Amino acid sequence: MRLCSLISRAVPVVLLLMAFCIFCSPATAGEGLKVTEMAVTTKIVRGNPIDAVRRISSTSVKVLYCFTRTVNSSDEETTIKHVWYHNGQQVKESELPVKGKKWRTYSRRDIDKGSVGNWRVDALDSEGNLLKSVEFRIN
Repeated sequence: MRLCSLISRAVPVVLLLMAFCIFCSPATAGEGLKVTEMAVTTKIVRGNPIDAVRRISSTSVKVLYCFTRTVNSSDEETTIKHVWYHNGQQVKESELPVKGKKWRTYSRRDIDKGSVGNWRVDALDSEGNLLKSVEFRIN
């Protein structure tokens, strides 16, 4: 009987502490920033990508863009980075502003005959956490 009484008094306290830990813990890095769309594209028209490249010839375009649409739960300005990789080697890094709750941005990469191979672009938050990644190939 005594054990049941102790447990019945302890359960609400434990639940209250659990709720406190969930709702009052500091936010983790990048928690409020989400990438809702990311695409490598041949052109951006009126702030939107016109296509999503998965495979393309190096002779068909001179520039590719990496478009990113974000949603941020915070009103605070922040940044994201686009990190471009060619055959596993980092070749470019672009720091881009995120100035609103809903934001669109993009980086660009010049393309030539030496661009043939496997590519990846990572979107990182201001703390360096991976938000999203997109892969494509240039023939």
